Amino acid sequence: MTTKIERKDHSFVMEKDGQEVGKVNWTVGEGGVWMVDHTFVAESMRGQHAGEQLVEQVVELARKEGVKIDPVCPFAAALFKRKKEYSDVWQQD
Repeated sequence: MTTKIERKDHSFVMEKDGQEVGKVNWTVGEGGVWMVDHTFVAESMRGQHAGEQLVEQVVELARKEGVKIDPVCPFAAALFKRKKEYSDVWQQD
């Protein structure tokens, strides 16, 4: 059972044994802000922090690229509210 996360354009995809089991997408908005607009986790991966791992990948990439994130997806928004360590990349109005 191998789980891996790969970047594909404006998303990170989680695969387990060759099957897509999770995905997080973002679009580039006004001023270059990344809007995390969708997080998906397969039923089989629920409760294993898969969604959190995917959002973490976007946060790390945003730090490297020096951009801010607007977590418009409800899951990502809840995560940003809970994780104070994301405040450096959180675009808050």
